[in-house]
Amino acid sequence: MPSKIDYAAKIPNNVDLADDRRLQRALEGWQPKFLNWWGEMGPALENRGVYLRTAVSVGRDGWAHFDHVHPPEYRWGIFLAERDPERRIAFGEHRDEPVWHQVPGEYRADLQRLIVIQGDTEPASVEQQRLLGLTAPSLYDLRNLFQVNVEEGRHLWAMVYLLHAYFGREGREEAEALLNRNSGSPDAPRILGAFNEATADWLAFYMFTYFTDRDGKYQLGSLQESAFDPLSRTCSFMLKEEAHHMMVGTTGVDRVVTRSAQLVREHDSLSIAACGGIPLDVIQKYINFHFSVSLDLFGSETSTNAANYYTAGLKGRWQEQRRTDDHLLADDGYLLEKPTDHGTWEPSEVPALLALNLDLRAEYISDCARGVTRWNRILAEHDIDFRFKLPHPGFNRHVGVAAEHHVTPDGTIVDAPAWEAGRDHWLPTAEDLTFVRSLMQPVYERGRIAGWIAPPVNGINGKPFDYEYVRLV
Repeated sequence: MPSKIDYAAKIPNNVDLADDRRLQRALEGWQPKFLNWWGEMGPALENRGVYLRTAVSVGRDGWAHFDHVHPPEYRWGIFLAERDPERRIAFGEHRDEPVWHQVPGEYRADLQRLIVIQGDTEPASVEQQRLLGLTAPSLYDLRNLFQVNVEEGRHLWAMVYLLHAYFGREGREEAEALLNRNSGSPDAPRILGAFNEATADWLAFYMFTYFTDRDGKYQLGSLQESAFDPLSRTCSFMLKEEAHHMMVGTTGVDRVVTRSAQLVREHDSLSIAACGGIPLDVIQKYINFHFSVSLDLFGSETSTNAANYYTAGLKGRWQEQRRTDDHLLADDGYLLEKPTDHGTWEPSEVPALLALNLDLRAEYISDCARGVTRWNRILAEHDIDFRFKLPHPGFNRHVGVAAEHHVTPDGTIVDAPAWEAGRDHWLPTAEDLTFVRSLMQPVYERGRIAGWIAPPVNGINGKPFDYEYVRLV
């Protein structure tokens, strides 16, 4: 299979689409519906061109090309990582067998469900971020928003290709449904709760791209291990693009914290709202909310579905091939902390095969903690005593063992009245959200930036901060 992407085709691809006329016609039939969805649910801000990267080839040295592109004319397509002809299944009951290039009949329904759930998250985030361009703090940030959006659109294409190519009529129907559900819709919401939450301000956007896109990294990483090779190779390429989304979140929060820290030092006070800055305690509340909502995306700590996916070879663990166990997990255990009715946490050993969601979540939490360390380093550099913290994994949960309990950010289990009394100290209030949104005034002049955020350290692709990243109408 060639690694070079065919841009002469109506649908850019490196999957030899021209040789499969049936599939080509099906995808060309879906394409106008996608473009209609993009027009209705994609970025609301009109422009004449955005400095975007576009895939040229999937190899190490050529998978991205930068140029100004009008987003509705962006060349979405189907790109899979290069095929490894020697690749074998790394885990489960089929371990060491050759990977699959077609869907085994006995796993058809489970694979389709995994692809649909992943695919549903991609257009959802575009819908959540639709209006953010109207309040962008700089052209640099506006460009990053468009880049994230067009790549989420391409990730949707990636999942739709798999549905069309390997799942027949049911796959085509699911591909249609991916455009018919909408984030926050009361009648046809997105499948996962975090993707129905509003992303109404840029601090929420940075938190989303830090915490929620990071969940995407770990979900894609576990699907990259799949014995179904087209899914594995699709996720491998998607991970290249996902890294940029997380960079937007990491450095975005960096810059908010930096500006807030500057204002704290300048005014010798943590009360910087009147100075046009976002108070550190409000940033902490956003961390609490987005981290806890993103944890729900991992599902219950113990899951027979996850165990079955693993045993069948459909979805592995993060960096499966670096693990040193037997990759079967039949006799292994995993320690789970459970809340009790007495207000304590009790350790309980559960079968490792049932705790795969917990294992993946632990990798994610460790990764998230590195961002908090970065942001606290910024505060230390400004001689500010305040420190950010990740809340306890049981805090504000709606899925899993803590869902029926009231857990504070430090892990204390309290009753309902105590939780309600503390809620406004732990999660963004209506007043907090209104204040942050009041700061969201657009800045579209080259080289200028809103007062609540610091400029980036580096531009995109070696360009300076004052580059014309977006050509507005």
